[in-house]
Amino acid sequence: MKIREFQELIRKTYYDRDQARGVETNFLWLTEEVGELAEAIRKRDREGMNEEFADVLAWLSTLATLLEIDLEEAALAKYGKGCPRCDALPCACPAH
Repeated sequence: MKIREFQELIRKTYYDRDQARGVETNFLWLTEEVGELAEAIRKRDREGMNEEFADVLAWLSTLATLLEIDLEEAALAKYGKGCPRCDALPCACPAH
């Protein structure tokens, strides 16, 4: 499944609820899921990481849909040719 297809699946599944909640509330849900992902990573909880990565992607898809952003198009426009800073693949930017 491509990113666009996943975004459409999430839209079909949750759009009415998500739209009723509004962008700000959905953003809060996304940040909560990012926090849960951080905890799963900290604990090295493999099952938890799988679940939380999926949740973060779903909530990100929701926000993009509500704001009329095509995630696949946006991601490819920025990262489709490699690093957007140095234009190299792999990135050749100095380490931070």
